[in-house]
Amino acid sequence: MTARESEAADLNARHGLNPPHSEVVRACRIIEPGKALDMGCGAGRNALYLSRLGFDVTAVDANPSAIGMLQSIIDQERIDNIEARVYDINQAALGATYDFIACTVTLMFLDPMRVDDVLADMQRCTRAGGHNLIVAAMDTAEHPCPMNFPFTLRTGQLSAAYAGWELLEYNEDLGTMHNGAQLQFATLLARKPA
Repeated sequence: MTARESEAADLNARHGLNPPHSEVVRACRIIEPGKALDMGCGAGRNALYLSRLGFDVTAVDANPSAIGMLQSIIDQERIDNIEARVYDINQAALGATYDFIACTVTLMFLDPMRVDDVLADMQRCTRAGGHNLIVAAMDTAEHPCPMNFPFTLRTGQLSAAYAGWELLEYNEDLGTMHNGAQLQFATLLARKPA
């Protein structure tokens, strides 16, 4: 762990937050800081990490309480590179362009009828050469999802949605949620063609 990674982890721990998602940490080892969007940020575990690495972060979540908690941390820590705002991801109307969009453990809480539009909007709002990171629950015959999420991915669905992008990482592996539930996740890190 680098000194910056350690500092970011300490900041999260100081405010009672989980560490940043492991895939966000991995992605940031190859992605240069720029303009980032944390979709479904919750109380900000990934947004705070990205900010400490030098990203200018927009952090969005539909939960006003979560955004309030993040704003409180921003104010206490005098962080000037995170904008936290309430936003319903189902709208699929980001309206800005980003170098890096992270959407970890978020898609499964969206309206199933809006997920294709959300993915298309993410892609549209990523600058040429920019990156998208998605981690989302799956429901397959081999590994039925044990949780009643509104939306789960099918085998190959996420990679198909990113046809034409460079897939830097893609897997559909078993994983464990922070509550201990074991399920299959699709993990994608993709670069938009320049």
